[in-house]
Amino acid sequence: MFNDIAGDYDLLNHILSAGIDRSWRRKAVKEALAGPDRRLILDLATGTGDFAIALARKCPADGMITGLDISSEMLAGCKAKIEKKKLTGKISLIQGDCENLPFETGSFDAATVAFGVRNFENLEKGISEMFRVLRPGGKAVILELSTPDNRFIKAVYGFYFHKILPFIGGLVSGDKAAYRYLPASVERFPRPNRFCGIMRDCGFSEVRAKALTFGICRMFVGEKSE
Repeated sequence: MFNDIAGDYDLLNHILSAGIDRSWRRKAVKEALAGPDRRLILDLATGTGDFAIALARKCPADGMITGLDISSEMLAGCKAKIEKKKLTGKISLIQGDCENLPFETGSFDAATVAFGVRNFENLEKGISEMFRVLRPGGKAVILELSTPDNRFIKAVYGFYFHKILPFIGGLVSGDKAAYRYLPASVERFPRPNRFCGIMRDCGFSEVRAKALTFGICRMFVGEKSE
């Protein structure tokens, strides 16, 4: 599915979120880089690379971002963007499974996922793998779409998500099923308290969630104790 929509993915992300996704990424980048020694960063489900690129622009001069995704077409789009922005020396790309990471334990200072964790087939295994590849003192930062708590905003959001978004997404991409999948996957995703509990169960400490834009998006943060 993601291979099929890769060509229109960036355009639709910005149109369907009215550009607010950029501000969410800026906040998550700031959080991911906060703290000492945030040089080696793993961006999971990197897609077409918007988050990896944002990290590369703000990380230390000797920093390195590794982007991993299971979709070959998403990675092809990501590679083209990285080359265009002259960031090939700051970002490396690997095709792989987020639930079976091809890295040694303790390889990274931070691990991030932007709008991809809800696509993990086995959520607990994916979060456990994030924990494993972090060094002691490392940090995980996860951005994910969410259902707002406010009833009025939830109703408006639900109408947009179920009626408007699939129509526009299908019109532009030609794949209506992919944009029906999006709201369904968001609704299946665990509520914030439950997801924080999953992170704790997988080993993370200092776990916290922050609502962004009325709870349409949430940022989850967890640390791997020294």
